[in-house]
Amino acid sequence: MKRLLFLFICLSGFLRLQAQSNVIDEVIWVVGDDAIFLSDVENWRLQMQMNGERIPGDPYCVLPEQLAIQKLFLHQAKLDSIDVPDSQVYSEVESRINYFISQLGSQQKMEEYFNKTTNEIREEQRTSIKEQYTVMKMKQELVGKIKTVPSEVRSFYKRIPEDSLPYIPTTVEVSIIMVEPQVSLAEIDEIKSRLREYTERVTSGEALFSTLARSYSDDKESATRGGELGFRGKAELVPEFAAVAFDLNDPKRVSRIVETEYGYHIIQLIEKRGDRINVRHILLRPFVSKDEINTALLRLDSIRNDIVANKFSFEEGAFYISSDKDTKNNKGLMVNNPTVQNPNQTARTGTSRFEMSELPPEMAKIIDTMKVGDVSKPFSMISSKTNKEIVAIVKLKSRVDGHKASLSEDFQALKDMVDAEKRESVLNDWIAKKQKETYIRINDKWKNCDFQRDGWLQK
Repeated sequence: MKRLLFLFICLSGFLRLQAQSNVIDEVIWVVGDDAIFLSDVENWRLQMQMNGERIPGDPYCVLPEQLAIQKLFLHQAKLDSIDVPDSQVYSEVESRINYFISQLGSQQKMEEYFNKTTNEIREEQRTSIKEQYTVMKMKQELVGKIKTVPSEVRSFYKRIPEDSLPYIPTTVEVSIIMVEPQVSLAEIDEIKSRLREYTERVTSGEALFSTLARSYSDDKESATRGGELGFRGKAELVPEFAAVAFDLNDPKRVSRIVETEYGYHIIQLIEKRGDRINVRHILLRPFVSKDEINTALLRLDSIRNDIVANKFSFEEGAFYISSDKDTKNNKGLMVNNPTVQNPNQTARTGTSRFEMSELPPEMAKIIDTMKVGDVSKPFSMISSKTNKEIVAIVKLKSRVDGHKASLSEDFQALKDMVDAEKRESVLNDWIAKKQKETYIRINDKWKNCDFQRDGWLQK
């Protein structure tokens, strides 16, 4: 009787677990040959929650509908043999895993948050990212041939009521001369001495590389992961770092000291996979003293005086003096390329125009009071790229104050709006057509939603 009772309890527990599992993996939508599971919605909801993204409405209505639209694009992509290179996917997977760990504090906390192992999360992200890129590519195929002629822009402008014209924020064009304060040889020697000490401790078995990285590395993002960078290709690493990292073959050894624009590193190999590599590193940034910053400010003040006195142009100064390799060959002109470090930047890539919110705060404060053609006095700021303190002077090349859009001044901005409107119309028409052609079934419990689009509840 005891054995039978024990078996009954075990069986009851198993059935309860199985029932719970079935709820987690409940099929809530079917689109063509593809099922959408409740767990798909939950995973996406958790990720958006962690990213701080707002869901416009009930997530259990909004997210399944968005997944259904994605399924329509994926099905068409399969028919059209549209594919995305694995290298592009792997790079994004590792970036996303690293982001999760940095946001949640550790790999263990990430696994607890998602209730999955890192490998399971990585595989889910690989599938998700590949699908996202495939959908983007499919959409581009559908709207890639859209062209807008000037007459369409004029018609678009004329049909916008005067009080509904879009507001164009203030934009500026800025040139920069940047100088890094000189670090003392004594400070560099001290940095190298500490890195040699860490190498000896790892080599002797006294300490783990990952433990030292967590305690001492100045790369705070990777430090939370024990210095691990995740799988990267050569092009994703600065050349000096990549040259040494890809030359490593023994995971037990530590590299020589490597100098890059970010500071000084030692590196340990974790794993190689084809043309990609996963390493740990410890970064130490030299301390720049107040005296060294003041010396750099005085040097730039002298350079500014020579520019104002017309001894040489700002553009010549940028080319021969500036340490900023991204702008010195562009006559100092800054280009608006959004970065992870500056999330306020928009998607207007490749233009020299910046909204004030897209500039570093220290720079925006100075430019706000300048006139076109003025050269600022020297100032210091933290570089968003290297996280080092640098000094700079800037020249305001142009400013267009915020205003309601006009056809003469904002033709390109208006054309972009027309392009976006036409793209949205093409995609909406395509989705409506696909809804009629595709088998769609929604679980009865999931039908009572205020869907964004008609056509899901087929008769």
